[in-house]
Amino acid sequence: MAAKWEGFMQDGDRYNLQYRTQKDDKVRPEHAALDGVTLPPSDPFWAEFYPPNGWNCRCTVVQVRKSKYPATSHAEAMRLGDEALQRDSKGIFRFNPGLEQKTVPDYNPYTIRRCRDCDINKRKFAFRPMNSLCEACAIINECYNDLSKSESAVVKKHYMREMEPLLTKKISVNGNGHPMNVGFSKYGNKHLYADTFGRSSVLTKDDLASLDSLLAGAKFIKKVAKSKPRRDRIERFYYYEAELHGRKVYLNVGETDIISRTGKIRHDRFLYSITDAIQ
Repeated sequence: MAAKWEGFMQDGDRYNLQYRTQKDDKVRPEHAALDGVTLPPSDPFWAEFYPPNGWNCRCTVVQVRKSKYPATSHAEAMRLGDEALQRDSKGIFRFNPGLEQKTVPDYNPYTIRRCRDCDINKRKFAFRPMNSLCEACAIINECYNDLSKSESAVVKKHYMREMEPLLTKKISVNGNGHPMNVGFSKYGNKHLYADTFGRSSVLTKDDLASLDSLLAGAKFIKKVAKSKPRRDRIERFYYYEAELHGRKVYLNVGETDIISRTGKIRHDRFLYSITDAIQ
């Protein structure tokens, strides 16, 4: 795949790149969702989700004409990529071997050892177990390139990690008279963290990790269509009322339509925001 990337780079953005699976019953569902994602080589998507995207992954990437295959929304592609690699907790496959000229990332559970020369480790501020990157060191590495934002970045990273278990959960709720499942996504969790605290004086950061319980006990209020074009492909919203810390809050669930190559439509729903009031 690294060799193929070298070939793609010779043409630059003249062609788009398209993600393709083997289209058989051995393809993982999360990889099948990426089939057909089409973006220019310069799109950041390929830096994170260029295959292989797992052990024994047989996915590939091909060049396609821009006139024949329209580009996929970047936001949608990133969302699908996040879902495809959510089990890759060590980040072994979340990189592009052609871009980085490496078979594995610098930090992986197979080649790194203890931080013998790390000043942080010597001061016993953090400890890295054998063949694993310690949590404190991981956060520091992510914040290193933007020291002016390091404090807020560390706080955000902490709470995003607290919310990670939500990504595996599905909550059954009333969807305007019929049952439907609502989950969580990395995109939705980031929006909850970034946007919610300007909209709710009730919700606290410590509530984020238990939003599944809050959603499970919520009461359906209404369903509304989007009021303007959206880049994240959310087509409609479901509003729910819940009680938190003795006060009412309103949960906003976003719904997207995903159309397969055969024309079949499936819906993806995730918690998007929480407010103190709705119009």
